[in-house]
Amino acid sequence: MPIVNLSAYKFVSLEDLPALRERVLERCLALSLKGTILLAPEGINLFLAGPREATDAFMAWLREDARFADLAPKESLSDAPPFGRMRVRLKKEIITMRMPTIRPEGGRAPSVTPATLRRWLAQGRDDEGREVVLLDTRNDYETDVGLFEGAVDYRIPSFTAFPAAVAADRPRFDGKTVVSYCTGGIRCEKAALHMQDLGIKHVYQLEGGILKYFEETDGAHWRGTCFVFDDRGAVDRGLAPASPEVDA
Repeated sequence: MPIVNLSAYKFVSLEDLPALRERVLERCLALSLKGTILLAPEGINLFLAGPREATDAFMAWLREDARFADLAPKESLSDAPPFGRMRVRLKKEIITMRMPTIRPEGGRAPSVTPATLRRWLAQGRDDEGREVVLLDTRNDYETDVGLFEGAVDYRIPSFTAFPAAVAADRPRFDGKTVVSYCTGGIRCEKAALHMQDLGIKHVYQLEGGILKYFEETDGAHWRGTCFVFDDRGAVDRGLAPASPEVDA
């Protein structure tokens, strides 16, 4: 049977981290799941792999906690688990930006659905007639594998370098619609809020990131494959494991 790969995150205040870690790890091990779950005061970020019955059982168990009741993972399939073991780690942030004033739980930036973004890119503007600028918030080694055609790529070595990079490039976005994107949505959610703080008016985050774009569209306007942080290395537009190489 194929292996189901889950990717999900949620910004939500968590206070009982050590006890929560033990409960989550115990449940994952009992179901023979593999992957990584990050827990931090700001929320949860998970990457899990296992047979459908096991992943469904885990998500049902996790959603019994009201804080995670609406957690909606993205899915892809593979022939084998792309993780060698199961880890549940405690972190200061589920995605490290080192900007403590950015708190997505307090209010998200506007989002754009994959279908809407595809339409905007096809028509060359948003529904208000503004030029659309795609902003890749990922690291340089990820964008080397694939990215949206014409996207702004700051070639950053880590997400902590993003705030300074976008602040230095602030005038580029005047009068334009900016859509920040990343693999699964977590980085572009913080990035969009930071851009709002910089005074950039028309900022959106791509809902669900690249993986959701692949899931809900034909992947038009994407070049290459999508880097993922597991043994698959990358996935193609059909969310199947792929060689991590940029298309010619």
